[in-house]
Amino acid sequence: MSEHNITTIHSTSRSTNSLWLAVLVLLLTQTLTTGLAQAADEYRTVSVADPYLELRTGPAVGYPIFHVIDRGEPVDIIKRRTDWFLVRGLDGKEGWVDRGQMERTLQTGGQEIEFAQANQQDFTDSRWELGLMTGDFGGANVISLYTGYSLNPNVSIEAWGSQILGNFSNGWMASVNVVHETWPDWRISPFFTLGAGIIHTEPKPTIIQGEDRTDEVAHAGIGLRVFATRRFILRAEFKSYVVFTSRDDNEEVEEWKVGFAFFF
Repeated sequence: MSEHNITTIHSTSRSTNSLWLAVLVLLLTQTLTTGLAQAADEYRTVSVADPYLELRTGPAVGYPIFHVIDRGEPVDIIKRRTDWFLVRGLDGKEGWVDRGQMERTLQTGGQEIEFAQANQQDFTDSRWELGLMTGDFGGANVISLYTGYSLNPNVSIEAWGSQILGNFSNGWMASVNVVHETWPDWRISPFFTLGAGIIHTEPKPTIIQGEDRTDEVAHAGIGLRVFATRRFILRAEFKSYVVFTSRDDNEEVEEWKVGFAFFF
């Protein structure tokens, strides 16, 4: 971090802007044209053993219960998301049931059924990710919150919000990223990312005089996602930013962060 700015200033040619934007547009185009088709699994049928089975509108306890299925009725298991199962009743209604209730169902032959806990395959197949990370942004402290959605096992999109706290100035940054994992089935999975967004810088008036600034940014980065246990992962990453200022010279900033996330 420089003495009077959140970012460290280096000269970059105007052609850098075009190169960054061209690479980002290319990756976004490839992402949007990637198919999401997957081979369909046969549905597994079980019978309700409890007095009733509660169906929720989504895979979490925060979603409301909208329907119940009575004891003895069969249900089809459509898919699983960590410890939640999407099921369909005889009336065609579909809803989410937690693992605890599903383990109190019976197979078609009357045998008790057991479902394995979330494992590495669930990590690979997960759709959503929500995480918190902290680290260094050009010498300033940075705290980031992000959410990501997997378009397929290799490609995901992420939305980031960061708070930057420096000695002479503070700021915030918002960005959208595209992430590519070459080996998503590995327990320690490397990835690279490209993204763009905006950064807002506010000098501390009691220390230095200056105007608030809002600039566009673009970045490239690499990192690791590590399956830890059940729904949790550890994540570490390094990003190199270019800040497109209104001056003749752009600014370059390096950032590293570590943190954790949970997937579902």
